[in-house]
Amino acid sequence: MLGGLLRKVTGGAQGRGGKAGGRQDLVTDITASLVVFLVALPLCIGVAVASGVPAELGIISGVIGGLVVGAVKGSTLQVSGPAAGLAALVADTVADVGVAMLGVIVLFAGLLQIVLGLVKLGRMFQATSVAVVQGMLAGIGVPLMFSQAYPMADAKAPGTALENMAGIPGLLAGILTNPQAMIATLLGIVTIVLSFVWKKVPGPAGKIPAALVAVGIGMLVAALPGVDVKTLQVGNLLASVSLPGAEQFGALTDGAIITAILTFTVIASAESLFTAAAVDRMHSGPRTRYNTELVAQGVGNTVAGVLGALPITAVVARSSANVQAGAKTRLSRTLHGLWLLAFALLLPQVLALIPISVLAGVLVHSGWKLFAPAEFPKMWRQDRGEFAVMTLTTLVIVATALLEGVLFGVAAGIVLAALRMSQTVIRQHLEEDTAKVVMAGNATFLRLPKVIEALEAAAASGKPRIRLDLTGVTHLDHACRNQVEEFTAQQRGLGLRVELLMPGEAKQAEPAGSRTVASAGEVPAGAPLPRRPVAATGEGSAEAGEPSPWPTADAEWFYLDTRPLPEEQSRSSLLG
Repeated sequence: MLGGLLRKVTGGAQGRGGKAGGRQDLVTDITASLVVFLVALPLCIGVAVASGVPAELGIISGVIGGLVVGAVKGSTLQVSGPAAGLAALVADTVADVGVAMLGVIVLFAGLLQIVLGLVKLGRMFQATSVAVVQGMLAGIGVPLMFSQAYPMADAKAPGTALENMAGIPGLLAGILTNPQAMIATLLGIVTIVLSFVWKKVPGPAGKIPAALVAVGIGMLVAALPGVDVKTLQVGNLLASVSLPGAEQFGALTDGAIITAILTFTVIASAESLFTAAAVDRMHSGPRTRYNTELVAQGVGNTVAGVLGALPITAVVARSSANVQAGAKTRLSRTLHGLWLLAFALLLPQVLALIPISVLAGVLVHSGWKLFAPAEFPKMWRQDRGEFAVMTLTTLVIVATALLEGVLFGVAAGIVLAALRMSQTVIRQHLEEDTAKVVMAGNATFLRLPKVIEALEAAAASGKPRIRLDLTGVTHLDHACRNQVEEFTAQQRGLGLRVELLMPGEAKQAEPAGSRTVASAGEVPAGAPLPRRPVAATGEGSAEAGEPSPWPTADAEWFYLDTRPLPEEQSRSSLLG
């Protein structure tokens, strides 16, 4: 069975590089899978603890992320498993509906992902503002850091993100009065420091995952006499599997459960596909097939839901470790799930020696990377509007919940894009007997106040003729068109002459064959405007059966006056 898996996953590499290249890739991929396993093990356990579920469920999700998702051809080097980004959402869901209901939510989220992938909506998740994505990640990272500050001190978090933030002073006071809590906190701090600096260690030691080094140090300290810190309690992996029952499926009529399913679907899909785009930039191998990868993630979450495990997404930390280890094919990400399964089944007693504070420290570091504070000043320098969207998304997520924050961020991004696309320039100019209004750009309802202001100013000018030139407008929505047409009809009803030239009508207004205004469309400066010719009414005015090329006597005459406006008045009358 394992031999067949190896042949299936590495067959493409052998075909490209021959037997020698295939053997070299095989060795490299096996080595890379061990590196990914060492990174994934503490993360799977830490995410489970942070999510408020047994550690075994995190390992099961990691195994599924490797053996199920990893075997599908969606992505080559991206690694999936339980993600820190969903820990806060899972913890809230478990607190509200219980661990048993989590399986049904993950199951149906997986089925929805499969449907989205099959109807080829995988790339839809790329059509999201970068500011919203970064704000979402920061909004996930901040609550994660504060929630894990408590288990890092062997304490229990109060609850919501705001409550966790407010409880930090009391947590610090408790640490200073409890020696064992202080030891646990120091282990967590050492873990965080190692996570930042270990990759700078020269030589082969620097290639060892920092999380693994921190776990080793924590296990040694926890074994010392007089040290009594909380360690991980891991039970039987197979016994932790819990299949959803009729009671859980019956709860699908609850609106809160439906909302949770949609939330998990959107967030897990977006995080996986955003990660895929990031991982593709890390290597020059085959690109991710987004729809196939979305189906793969859905299959993984469906299996995880059936087994009652944690939701699965692509994970940046494991994926980058896979790339940096030199992986070439899907074998590395698939095998790492096999190593997780073997370790949990054969050496569960080793897991019971790991201090919880060390795993919390690993997740605090992950939360800081998700927060990425350097991205905020960078966004401020690049685009202050996007900075506002990014900051608001983060704040709303922290203050409320993930779904509300993301929806708010998407709405804010849409409003920002609409405002920027709706740039309307309106100029006014008064001639001897004419009030002229020239509009250009995109005229939408968002700019309606400026349009109304310009029209009212033209009507109040007291001139007997009003000329509205909208030929420079690239998009005129229904609201603005309706306003202009109503204004024209109203002013004509008052006896004023209103000349209206709408977008796209310049050519239609040209008399066929005329060169007076037609081809150049220009009137020399100082020259009088062309007079309206009146079509002859006698016989022979037009060939039989052919309409006259000139407007009839009762037609409204439209023309384009392109004479430049006086420089001083043009600048003073610029409205938008």
